[in-house]
Amino acid sequence: MSNRPNDSAPRRIFIDKQSPKPFHALVQVSEAVRATAAEAGLDRVAVELINVRVSQLNGCAYCLDVHTKAALRIGESPQRLGLLNAWRDAGLFTPSERALLALAEATTDPANATIQSSAYEAAREVLSDDQISAAIWVAVTINAFNRVSIMSKHPVAHPDAK
Repeated sequence: MSNRPNDSAPRRIFIDKQSPKPFHALVQVSEAVRATAAEAGLDRVAVELINVRVSQLNGCAYCLDVHTKAALRIGESPQRLGLLNAWRDAGLFTPSERALLALAEATTDPANATIQSSAYEAAREVLSDDQISAAIWVAVTINAFNRVSIMSKHPVAHPDAK
């Protein structure tokens, strides 16, 4: 059985390459958001947990690959990453991380007002206003990158590729 993509499938446009100006602007937003998160006291692990969880929800293979590797590089454990999809039941995440993940999920699926309210209330108990704002911006930004990669069908590099 071949692992080659279906040759009859229409070729996707890499919108980041086809229209680089908006993509570069998105990268600049991402850099500003990363700085805002650091200023608010969110460490890189917290930011990568948000990035991975939102990418899981959106089914973005490319971003999952990038941010899982980034999380591992900065010291996140394989166990916690493996259980991130079940963070509510895993018992491995701090109250602050749980609040961040709930905010990330509410930002990714904003149509449910009850989930939004619940996430916000939980966040208010353990996070500062600056941290709440930064976490939402991280989730907004990774959601945008997910859509770029999903619509472009960015490939995940095979581990044996050089």
